[in-house]
Amino acid sequence: MNIKKLDFSRLIFTVLCSILSIVFIVPLIWMVSASAKLERDVMIYPIQWIPRDWNWVNNFHKVWLDNVPFTLFYWNSIKLAVIATLCTLVFSSMAAFSLAKLRAPGKGIMFGMMMSFMIIPEQATLVPRFIMIKWLGLYNTHEGIILMLMFSMYFTFLMRQFMMGVHNEFIESAKIDGAGYFRIYAQIMVPLCRPILATAGIIKFIWTWNDYQNPLIFLFSKELYPLPLGIQFFRQEYSNNVSLMMMAAVSAIIPLIIVFVILQKQVINGITVGGVKG
Repeated sequence: MNIKKLDFSRLIFTVLCSILSIVFIVPLIWMVSASAKLERDVMIYPIQWIPRDWNWVNNFHKVWLDNVPFTLFYWNSIKLAVIATLCTLVFSSMAAFSLAKLRAPGKGIMFGMMMSFMIIPEQATLVPRFIMIKWLGLYNTHEGIILMLMFSMYFTFLMRQFMMGVHNEFIESAKIDGAGYFRIYAQIMVPLCRPILATAGIIKFIWTWNDYQNPLIFLFSKELYPLPLGIQFFRQEYSNNVSLMMMAAVSAIIPLIIVFVILQKQVINGITVGGVKG
């Protein structure tokens, strides 16, 4: 009887998850389909999920090579997202290693302060950050944006919690072999923490790629705009052309899909390890 109840509940759960998956994925499929259509076919009913007249090449050409400098916006987004993600992984993992494994006076107080700073909303720090960036002479530069995004208390906390689960015997053995703290970090902790590093890398890349607020506040030159700001020019230039808007949107999410596909194995391993530890 218990087995039948378990199977029935699992069946309901699977059906609900399938329905939710369809609800979430249908807008994405419609967006990809619309990006390959002629404009006259985008809003017809019933929906043509597979375009009858393909216009993918023409839409692609207009988005990437027409009046709006889409390539420049794309490059700016890649530059900001890649550099900010790499810097965050390096600095957060080093800070997490020191908080998790090194013995230092005041470490607990520092960690408590870091935790308390996490509750401050990002919008509350806009004015102090704006004054600081202007004072440093980094207003309207990519360096100013990267400087604000390269540190993360949230990812430092996540990595610190993961590193707490790494046995100290690895570190003690390395010390006996004469390894210093930097070598222990680089050659032992980083390889052991690949799952959490991959997870943090994906999340940070997506956050930076989709960031609209910081570029809006700290950049005013059109040549420095990333994609979230650059796409607004498509609304001005092609407000009546939904197929081009959808092609721009499809092009904008391609790097996010590539990053997830490359790192998904590490993310799944991290979830598995976390589940076993739990």
